[in-house]
Amino acid sequence: MTTERDDRGEVVLPPTEWVARQAELYESSGGTEGTTQLGVDCLLLDYVGRRSGLVRRTVLMYGRDGEDYLIVGSNGGSPRPPQWYLNLQAHPEVELRVKTERFGAVAATLPAEEKARVWPGLVEPFPRYGEYQAATERDIPVVRLTRR
Repeated sequence: MTTERDDRGEVVLPPTEWVARQAELYESSGGTEGTTQLGVDCLLLDYVGRRSGLVRRTVLMYGRDGEDYLIVGSNGGSPRPPQWYLNLQAHPEVELRVKTERFGAVAATLPAEEKARVWPGLVEPFPRYGEYQAATERDIPVVRLTRR
């Protein structure tokens, strides 16, 4: 992942204050704190902004499919996908922190049949995903993160 940092050489945190606080806690603790949200495991996703070229970071709930990690582009059921999802489409090479481990991964949106297979396992720990899908005409994407 070849990237540029912000003016101070740092990763750009999300504009939503509580997400930025959780991302800072997760990273500064080395992955020992801030690793869950509403009882669901979370990871840190570092990705490249498609327009800015800057490294950005967000915290996302995740599920597993074998060795891979699954993240959901729900954006709270909004008709538009989250910005991080649009950036992954442009730059699929990412860096993850999953608890105390940091590693590179490649992002790929699941095709419909694969999404149908894994969707129940993502909705079970976080039922709001089902509510979000019901509230929008947009097909909420599921992204597979495969370790590089």
